[in-house]
Amino acid sequence: MDLPVWQALRAELHPKGLEIVTVALDTGGAEAARPWIEAAHPEHPSLIDQAHVTDELFGFTNVPNGVWIDEHGMLVRPAEPAWPPREPAAARYDEIPADTPERLRQMLGEARKIRTDPAGYVAALRDWVELGAASRYALTPDEVVERSQPRPAAHARAAAAFELAQHLWRSGRRDGAVVWFREAHRLHPDNWTYKRQAWSLADPLQGPTELYDSDWLSDIRAIGAENYYPTIAW
Repeated sequence: MDLPVWQALRAELHPKGLEIVTVALDTGGAEAARPWIEAAHPEHPSLIDQAHVTDELFGFTNVPNGVWIDEHGMLVRPAEPAWPPREPAAARYDEIPADTPERLRQMLGEARKIRTDPAGYVAALRDWVELGAASRYALTPDEVVERSQPRPAAHARAAAAFELAQHLWRSGRRDGAVVWFREAHRLHPDNWTYKRQAWSLADPLQGPTELYDSDWLSDIRAIGAENYYPTIAW
């Protein structure tokens, strides 16, 4: 989680009227996410979305994703990659310790290739805070709808399958949960929050297991790490 860097941005922009709300998507709930939140000591609302409701409401398909909501409660930017103010992914993984396990080394190697633009994102956010609706980064309602992700029937069924899978997992019926996690992956293969949640419940490093036909490293290599996040249309 990136709570400390979001907290720093919040400290800068909150006096100008911006509130940041961070949401941890984790079926594990408070036990999984609370230690990270408490360690960061955030001053902004830091929520735990155990049921991935924000996925369904806003169309999040990966993390970090974010939306911009104005003072009237209107979306002015739909779900898109939302990078906090830090160095790009390539710089963060320049030096991998020599004793790093091989699989983790390979994962970090792919992570270095992921394209991010935290400087561009934060600059756009600052512009919106300063100029409000006059900012060129603030979209009209029609533009928000046009840029929002489509939601075909298969994606709606995937959301239902994922919700059922989470319920079964929390109820201790793990075998049944896996069936519906796999169905959610099949119906919405581009939704990384669905895949990463299921993988991490089976293996904290999201590696290959007998439960799924996919894992983080294999899937990111299949699409190319540079395509992990879509390019933001400014």
